[in-house]
Amino acid sequence: MRLADATWTDVRDADVDVALVPVGSTEQHGPHAPLGTDTLDAVAVAEAGAAAYETAANGDGAPAEAAEAAVTPPIPVGVAEEHRAFDGTMWVSPETFRAYAREAAESLPHHGIDRVVFVNGHGGNVEALAEVARRFSRDSAHDGYAVAFTWFEAVGEHASDMGHAGPLETALLRATNPDLVREDRIEESHEGAADRWGEWVSGVNLAHDSDEFTENGVVGDPSAGDVARGEALLDLASDALADLTAAVVDRETR
Repeated sequence: MRLADATWTDVRDADVDVALVPVGSTEQHGPHAPLGTDTLDAVAVAEAGAAAYETAANGDGAPAEAAEAAVTPPIPVGVAEEHRAFDGTMWVSPETFRAYAREAAESLPHHGIDRVVFVNGHGGNVEALAEVARRFSRDSAHDGYAVAFTWFEAVGEHASDMGHAGPLETALLRATNPDLVREDRIEESHEGAADRWGEWVSGVNLAHDSDEFTENGVVGDPSAGDVARGEALLDLASDALADLTAAVVDRETR
């Protein structure tokens, strides 16, 4: 169920086990990928994960009370000030982001949806979302429980290729939103890209902002992310999300 497409009576009459909350960012992704890449990818994984969860939980039959996951509207602006040098990037402070994400999720237990999985598509959100999930789960005002899932950390051996607007994000976009990839700029994106994220000395990243180490905002080779790889990434991420969602729904808390 896409929550934004449902009516309030649809939600009232459904047996919703869990809400999946896509969380992304509006930030530069090189010359070839849209500012909304992280949000688009988070939505694609959340919707595929919800479908995979429902299929696994309900089997081939149609039980009277079928399991259902609701995918909420995405949170499209995150912790992304590190990309401030590139036009169009938006960001909020970690404090604002944590408060908004937590309070948005806290509206769901009021309607009986007390299990939440934040489906994240942006590395800069990881630390803040972990804290959001902890605070949500510890809140004595409701019986809710939440965890945070980042799709590119759940794709097996592919995870080591994660850069920024590189092979993984480009591949997933090509598989899910191909019209938004500027294919004529792929070579340009690769030529101006960095090989790795940051400037590291003694385990410390000396660079606070991405323009300190990448000319055009790209890290990694976007040409290494084709449609077939994107489809494989979507399968891996959605299956991992479905497994996690089932564990969250089944988990006994407090």
